Amino acid sequence: MDEILDEVGSPEELKKFEAIYNQQLEEQSVTTDATFNYAWSLVRSRYAADIRKGICLLETIFNEDREQTRRDCVYYLAIGYAKLKEYNKALQYTKAFLNLEPANLQVQSLDSTIRKRMEKEGLIGMALAGGAVLALGGLVTLGLALSKK
Repeated sequence: MDEILDEVGSPEELKKFEAIYNQQLEEQSVTTDATFNYAWSLVRSRYAADIRKGICLLETIFNEDREQTRRDCVYYLAIGYAKLKEYNKALQYTKAFLNLEPANLQVQSLDSTIRKRMEKEGLIGMALAGGAVLALGGLVTLGLALSKK
């Protein structure tokens, strides 16, 4: 499941869905499918600004549309927030999804992957903080040793 969080859509695909969305926006007849496809391609971007824009579009669809689309939105909202490393928000969406469909293996796997990434990055963060404390302690010790001479 790591691949879903690391997957990056092609720029051509993003441009295609963006063009369709913008054309419909100009015509003031934007369909849910056009919005969803554009949002989905934005969430698969490598750029945080694109992912955030995709999340906003998905949240709009979620608040306005029918049940099947809402289900898909929740899944991609979890992915979007996880890609932004906003793991708590991502887990809120997987938890909400699993409350409705506890046997959904795809969402269970996504939830597990998000939790593993949280642990991994938490451990890395603690290791970096611990290394900084050791380095600072070493500098203080060195400073004390030099000041005694």
